[in-house]
Amino acid sequence: MARIELNLPKTFAFSTDVRVRISDINYGNHLGNDALLSLVHEARLQFLQSRGFSELDIDGCGLILTDAVIVYKSQGFHGDLLTILAAVGDFNKYGCDFFYKVIRKNGGKEVARAKTGIVFFDYNRQKMVPVPAAFFKACGTQLA
Repeated sequence: MARIELNLPKTFAFSTDVRVRISDINYGNHLGNDALLSLVHEARLQFLQSRGFSELDIDGCGLILTDAVIVYKSQGFHGDLLTILAAVGDFNKYGCDFFYKVIRKNGGKEVARAKTGIVFFDYNRQKMVPVPAAFFKACGTQLA
């Protein structure tokens, strides 16, 4: 079976620390895939908040998650303090990708890499909308 490779950007614009909760642990006694997706969701929310946005209000529109990729590099355990680095890239007309690198704070071992694809969405009109200029600006990206 072919393994998924997830290449990350060289630099990350945001970092946050999160602790692995007991509810994040699966029957294998390590960080579950569903929990990791939840932790990167928290990092994405904090990234947006640091730029004055929320998932439902980015210059008047919201986000919808379109896809997700998780590649594990090592196990995470209850009580681990994880640093989640986040960056945005791979913009298209309606969205972009968020990239995450998850590192165990104690020792610096990489736990996982993840990517979530998002599109910008007008919930009132129920349709996708182009990436807001304010989001490009807040991310230090120029409109093409």
